[in-house]
Amino acid sequence: MPFRIIRDDITRVSADAIVNTANPMPVYADGTDRAIYTAAGADELLAERGKIGAIGRGEAAVTKAFRLPARFIIHTVGPVWQGGDHGEFETLRSCYRKSLLLAEQLGCQSIAFPLISTGIYGFPRDKALEIALSCFREHLTDSEMEITLVVFDRGSVALSASLVDEVEQFIDERYVKRQLEKEMSRDSMIYGAEHERRDAFRRRQGFTIPYPAESAKPGREKEKARKPRKAPAIKQGSLQDAINNIGETFQQRLLHMIDDRSYTDAQVYKKANIDRKLFSKIRCNEAYNPSKKTVLSLALALELNLDETVDLLARAGFALSPSSKADLIIEYCIQNEKYDVMDVDTILFHYGLPTLH
Repeated sequence: MPFRIIRDDITRVSADAIVNTANPMPVYADGTDRAIYTAAGADELLAERGKIGAIGRGEAAVTKAFRLPARFIIHTVGPVWQGGDHGEFETLRSCYRKSLLLAEQLGCQSIAFPLISTGIYGFPRDKALEIALSCFREHLTDSEMEITLVVFDRGSVALSASLVDEVEQFIDERYVKRQLEKEMSRDSMIYGAEHERRDAFRRRQGFTIPYPAESAKPGREKEKARKPRKAPAIKQGSLQDAINNIGETFQQRLLHMIDDRSYTDAQVYKKANIDRKLFSKIRCNEAYNPSKKTVLSLALALELNLDETVDLLARAGFALSPSSKADLIIEYCIQNEKYDVMDVDTILFHYGLPTLH
């Protein structure tokens, strides 16, 4: 998968390159910087870093990774937050872009980033996240590199307040609706049971229980209702006819949707944030059984509406569950046309739910 967001210590992530939020001078400070130096071997890394000298804000340079499970450390110097009117946004974008470009030049197939400048440099986390995802999205348009965003805790990923409010209101409304449906069903059952108890009591007391006027012969109708219904006769060959007329498979339906929208394969698997090899398996195998996450990723990539998504899921043997918070968030995103899979994964991650990738 080209992009994923995980909760971990970046010094334990295996990748060709990991990115360090570096000090401009060849020294290390607290936070991610110190953690990387400590894990890599502080003396060796500091000596190597000293050969580079000063690094300008928004620039990137590379050293060996020493004891880390990586080949390279890309050191980039992020902006200090000063309110947003001193070029902080463009400087942060430069950190991501130049780090990614340097990784490509080094032949890296995978890279792991922290959320740059959100620690002691004070960059607002929701704004920093938007910039990071935007740079990743742009880079992956023409690259097969695997990008991992590593955060130490879920609180490091901050969504905008308005988005959080919208998602939580949507979930609350669905929850209230389900509770009302449950209560109405329960009340109906209680009401019916109470009538049965009342009628049984009146019969024991010798009272006649009136039936609705339209039931001319209630006893006979009741008797008929109790008789088991005969199964309809199955015509010879009907099962084979049903098999021959079975609907499209998941793969057939997916490929028709792609053709209808005039998408290329590359556009689909990149938008879906799935591996090219996985997509190739789906295209070549009519009986391919995808995971639910893969189906949802493809539905988002094709920008399907809710009915189309439900149909595609059903063809793969899945459904959206009204009791699943993750599924409710997916439903929210589809109904509000939030189709970017990185954004969807970020929302799921924020709520402590399994992401699609």
